[in-house]
Amino acid sequence: MISPELAASEAARFDEAERSAIQMRQTTEEHPDLTIDDAYAIQAAWQDLRIARGETIVGHKIGLTSRAMQQAMNITTPDSGFITDAMVFEPNTTLDAASFCDPKLEIELAFTLSTDLDGADLTVDDVLDATDFVQPAVELIAARSFRKDPTSGRTRTVVDTISDNAANAGIISGGARVKPRDTDLRWISALGYRNGIVEETGVAAGVLDHPALGIVWLAERYSQTGQTLEAGQTILAGSFTRPIDVRSGDEFRFDYGPLGSFEVSFS
Repeated sequence: MISPELAASEAARFDEAERSAIQMRQTTEEHPDLTIDDAYAIQAAWQDLRIARGETIVGHKIGLTSRAMQQAMNITTPDSGFITDAMVFEPNTTLDAASFCDPKLEIELAFTLSTDLDGADLTVDDVLDATDFVQPAVELIAARSFRKDPTSGRTRTVVDTISDNAANAGIISGGARVKPRDTDLRWISALGYRNGIVEETGVAAGVLDHPALGIVWLAERYSQTGQTLEAGQTILAGSFTRPIDVRSGDEFRFDYGPLGSFEVSFS
């Protein structure tokens, strides 16, 4: 298991890369034997650093929920990261593209809990029972460590991604809030426009056949480490599209049909 000192050191490097928007070398470039458990230890150290700075945990993200992405990363399970209040951005606003390392956007659904969710034998119904509302959302992802090292050409691994808070940099929610049983969540669909052109489309069943199943997985993983998904927290359930590249000057619109639409621009 990684030492607390190394976990804290790597977390500090990710934090500096985030704050400066200057990418760092991959963690596994110098520590190739790190495991997925080690990666979550680095992520937890980064979470502790941000909490010590005054940020508050407001939710979690689930990633790598599609079969294609899992095959690309050579894993068979999703991954997860934390969301703090500093990572929540308003819809219909403009963000500074240069403030993020290699930013991209992913189309998702966000579940906000009304009760705590904990346990190793949960079902989709348990998640729906614990959910106050579901809302359209996009995840702003970023790569604080190089996706592909500019010198060696080495591609970062899932250990690098998890260490990097599962690439999460923020959440933008918009459109209508719906009760989890008022619509068939599997069939919620969305169109992602960049500068007026449809870049991505998808349906929420692309997330493990039901977007709530990612939350089942996360609650079970947390139960093994004594953690709980708490009432009031928002869970990004996983993308049902490919990431859309963000460039300075881009204007995005996300159309969820009956659930409404929202925009975000990058200066």
